[in-house]
Amino acid sequence: MRILVIEDDKKIASFIANGLKQAGFAVDAAYNGEEGLNLALAEPYDAAVIDIMLPILDGLSLIGELRSNNINTPVIILSAKRSVDDRVRGLEIGGDDYLTKPFSFSELLARIYALMRRSTGASESTKLKVGSLSMDLLNREVIREDKKINLQPREFALLEYLMRSADRVLSKTLIMEHVYDYNFDPQTNVVDVLVCRLRNKVDKNFDKKMIHTIRGVGYVLKES
Repeated sequence: MRILVIEDDKKIASFIANGLKQAGFAVDAAYNGEEGLNLALAEPYDAAVIDIMLPILDGLSLIGELRSNNINTPVIILSAKRSVDDRVRGLEIGGDDYLTKPFSFSELLARIYALMRRSTGASESTKLKVGSLSMDLLNREVIREDKKINLQPREFALLEYLMRSADRVLSKTLIMEHVYDYNFDPQTNVVDVLVCRLRNKVDKNFDKKMIHTIRGVGYVLKES
C-alpha cells in the first residue's frame, strides 16, 4: 500500500515515513503544499497524511484542490490546533480524519488502517485471509497451515497487496506503484526479485502453490 506524507517539519515527516516503511508501506514525502499537490495529482495513493500549516499552499487549500479534481484519496489531517472549529473545518473541506500534534505513531497507523477499511468497504482491515494463508496487519504475522512465515517489510507489503487483490492479476507496474516509492527505477527487476523471495517463503514448503506467474502480464495470488 502506498502513502503520501505532506509535512514541512522534516523531523516529523521522517518520523512518520520511517514508521510507515517499517509497517510495510511505500511512502512518498513532500515538504510543501505545492509539491504535495503535484504528487497527489500525478500518482495513485491509498491514503495521505497532510499537515495544515504548509508553505506555498496550506493543507486545507491542498485538500480542496484534490477534491475539486475528483481525487478521493483518504486524508488524515495533522495539526497543532486543537479547537473544535478547526477540526470541523478540516473535515468539511474534505479531510477524512483529524489528528492533533503531538500524536503517537500507533494511533496514526490505526487511523490509516481504519480509513483504508472505510474506503475499500472491507469489513475487517487488520486481518486478511486467502485459503490457508492468513495475515494479521497489526501484529505483522503471516500464517499458512498453522506455520508462521517470517517476512521482511517489502515482502509483507507485497503479500498484503496480493492478498487484497486475490484472484486478480497484478502487473509489475501496479506492484511497483503500491510497494515502492516513486524514486525506484521501473526498468529494474526489483519486482521479479521480490516475488521470488516471497514465493520461496509462502510456497516452497507447501504442496499447493498460491503465487502464480502469468507470463507477459504479471502475478496473481490464488488457491491452486
